[in-house]
Amino acid sequence: MSTAPVTDDDDVIKNAIEQAHLPSLIAALVHVTGDESLVTGEIKPVYDFFGDGQGGLTDEQRAAAKARAFAALKALRDGGRIAPPPNSATVRKMMNFVAGADIPDRYVPFLEEELALTETDVKAVPALTALPAGKKEDFRVLIVGAGMSGLLAAIRLKQAGVPFFVVDKNKDVGGTWMVNTYPGCRVDNPNHLYSYSFEPNHDWPYHFSTQPLLWKYFQNVADKYDLRPAIRFQTEVIESAYDEAKAMWRTRVKTPDGEDTIVSNAVITAVGQLSRPRLPDIKGIETFKGQSFHSATWDHSVNLKGKRVAVIGTGASAFQFVPEIAPDVAHLTVFQRTAPWLGPTANYHDKVEDGKKWLLKHVPFYAKWYRFWLFWMLTDGIYEFVKADPGWSSRKDSVGAQNDMLREMLTQYTHSQLEGRPELQAAATPNYPPGGKRSVRDNGVWLAALKRPNVETVTSGIEEITPAGLKTKDGRTIDVDIIIYGTGFTASEFLAPMHFKGKGGIDLHAQWAGDARAYLGITVPNFPNLFIMYGPNTNIVVNGSIIFFSECEIRYIQGLIELLLTSNASAIEVKKDVHDVFNVKVDAQNANMAWGAPQVTSWYKNKKGRVTQNWPWPLVDYWDATKTPNPADYELSGS
Repeated sequence: MSTAPVTDDDDVIKNAIEQAHLPSLIAALVHVTGDESLVTGEIKPVYDFFGDGQGGLTDEQRAAAKARAFAALKALRDGGRIAPPPNSATVRKMMNFVAGADIPDRYVPFLEEELALTETDVKAVPALTALPAGKKEDFRVLIVGAGMSGLLAAIRLKQAGVPFFVVDKNKDVGGTWMVNTYPGCRVDNPNHLYSYSFEPNHDWPYHFSTQPLLWKYFQNVADKYDLRPAIRFQTEVIESAYDEAKAMWRTRVKTPDGEDTIVSNAVITAVGQLSRPRLPDIKGIETFKGQSFHSATWDHSVNLKGKRVAVIGTGASAFQFVPEIAPDVAHLTVFQRTAPWLGPTANYHDKVEDGKKWLLKHVPFYAKWYRFWLFWMLTDGIYEFVKADPGWSSRKDSVGAQNDMLREMLTQYTHSQLEGRPELQAAATPNYPPGGKRSVRDNGVWLAALKRPNVETVTSGIEEITPAGLKTKDGRTIDVDIIIYGTGFTASEFLAPMHFKGKGGIDLHAQWAGDARAYLGITVPNFPNLFIMYGPNTNIVVNGSIIFFSECEIRYIQGLIELLLTSNASAIEVKKDVHDVFNVKVDAQNANMAWGAPQVTSWYKNKKGRVTQNWPWPLVDYWDATKTPNPADYELSGS
């Protein structure tokens, strides 16, 4: 395990230990000392929803763990050696210890891969890499998008020796982390988890990093893997058509110099679900005489200071930028259709302590176990709480007993911040089940902003937008200088405005008819050699980082390319019956989740009311389904 040697004095080591996630540190000490009893003794972490994150250890247990850690790290500094690697049985005990639970058997291989104790990049595809160069040199892949998923696809294909091109409509890499520059923009997954598994960053300055830092991370990754020479920026796909006779995709692109055509054997789309801003369908929107913009295309030339500002929407973006702008504006009117559920996250804006950075860099395997803990806690820990009970009829704002318990806890948390403000308590309490819509991480900043004397929350619907402001459905007229739309994206319009024409010239959007579907979110009948990343039903709601899904997807896509190249075929296409049976199961399971409840409306559902975004099962099931393609699911053709 490559960690920097321990050379610092006692005070540095002691200070670092004070900042540790103790269960992760205790597990790391097993590697250092070889003492299995550290994870099989009296100390047994147990985590609560609103606990301290340290597993509820007593003061005495904490003191004993810290003393043991100091002695072990001091001995390592003074010439000691790391113990031999623990055996698999011990690793299983260590996993249970850090997770604070007995991990089910089916999760063990999944979590062992994520933990990656023996290798730095266990998700690479060695079989494809091992194919002779002659098998790969004439097979070319077009990757659409240079954001998180597109860069990942490029890295994996480069490692495997498969030729590729990348096009992106923007001027640089980074995708959403380049484009979204609104005040307060930051990730809502812990950054030590929201990063490529093979490219950890022990120097994240925040637990939940801001947009500039995330953009810089992806820029650095592109530079490290020398991807820029393969990327054509300011190049937007217009249409891609499949040539059946030659088994090639011909992709028309728009560039600053005009149009061009790129020919490739396969196309990987990596454009995301949240890339096209959506303006609300409100009467008179075009008549407003003041300044207006969508949060995803923030106009930094507009000075908000001392102005009357309206914000339409209280989703994830507004949740982040409203507290940033509220102190500067003369008056802020927040128009809310539905309140978000607030997830308590005390360290949401906090910097990572220097001691924790030291542990990540210097303590053997601490970074591995800390990331493992984050992964387990955010993977499927809350999944059971957002499952629906078909027999539940007690309340419409919950879907089962566990979901209702979660609702009560989160309601109490919200109300506790709004003592003495009953009108705001009512407005800030969602009327739908937890998990029904995207929740937001909260450290008190959001509700503090809504409590400001210059901020008003309006829950009446908007009747129309006028040249001077807005009229509400309850008859109020509110004049403003600036309108900011925090109204989300055209999430259900997958791959729009691009057009893809498959076998027989069929248009993908015509085939979907406003109801996008794909097998495992990746492949679609009638569209050979077209692979989608972050496609239909691959969004995650309560369990983990989208980077995990992208890493699963590109491994599966590489497996499909391997199948193609080893079979000497020229085209691979998912069987229609396989695709259809899978989607029947997806729909049935989504109906059993909080976000699929009939009383819930959200961007997770398309205009037909079907959940087209979300993966409805635990992450372990997606991992298992995408480890390697089943050849029986596909038709191979051509030569």
